[in-house]
Amino acid sequence: MNKQRICVLLVGLAFLSYGIYTKEYTRVMRKAITICLECIGIG
Repeated sequence: MNKQRICVLLVGLAFLSYGIYTKEYTRVMRKAITICLECIGIG
């Protein structure tokens, strides 16, 4: 692998771990459920 690819991978992992640490995934899941329920006409 070249240095640029490794750098992008490390930055991606840093953002992923920050999102898990701040529990951002719960907000993303809540928004996804809301959008899904709106699409089928329930929400």
